[in-house]
Amino acid sequence: MVKDIERFIAGFRAFREDYFGAGGSRFDALKNSQRPRTMIIGCSDSRVDPAMLTGAGPGDIFIVRNVANLVPPCEDGGGHHGVSAALEFAVCQLEVEHIVVLGHSGCGGINALMAGARGENYMGFLTKWMDIASAARDLVLSDLPGKSPELQRRAVEMASILLSLENLHTFPFITAKMAVGRLSLHGWYFDLHAGELLEYHAPSSVFERIDQR
Repeated sequence: MVKDIERFIAGFRAFREDYFGAGGSRFDALKNSQRPRTMIIGCSDSRVDPAMLTGAGPGDIFIVRNVANLVPPCEDGGGHHGVSAALEFAVCQLEVEHIVVLGHSGCGGINALMAGARGENYMGFLTKWMDIASAARDLVLSDLPGKSPELQRRAVEMASILLSLENLHTFPFITAKMAVGRLSLHGWYFDLHAGELLEYHAPSSVFERIDQR
């Protein structure tokens, strides 16, 4: 709607005044370079903005967003590898110290994975992309047979985060930095209903509220 565009333009005016207004630009240190210490791989979902959730400002985090916050395994074959290219740039060029995979409840991509994306409006891109998480879905359906679809979907949302963390280990430049203690990986899950942020705790193999850790 036109009103949406007008609202966005008004928002940019406020942004420009805040960051480039009188009294000096808050962007002075960012005009020629960026040095974020953290990369977040988030979902394209309009409700889950990594910067908003973390209170981050410009230059704080390097963000990649895609359907269901997935990381494909490292592959050398043909095709366009957007996530892999972003990982390579963040780790090798920016030298980030943390990579966070940020999933969330009510994920439309996971819903499509569970139900199957079909219909005349689909060309198969979504189905092929979500195949990355098919192992997580199969594992949950095997471990939780007969459970409610809601519980299974939530479990797959969390399991897909762990799968993406596993896939990060297939990139040599990531494992090399981890081996010398210069990079750490994190799995986060945002519960839209409860307004809680959970982090995967490997020793206990569960997601725990991050503000209680």
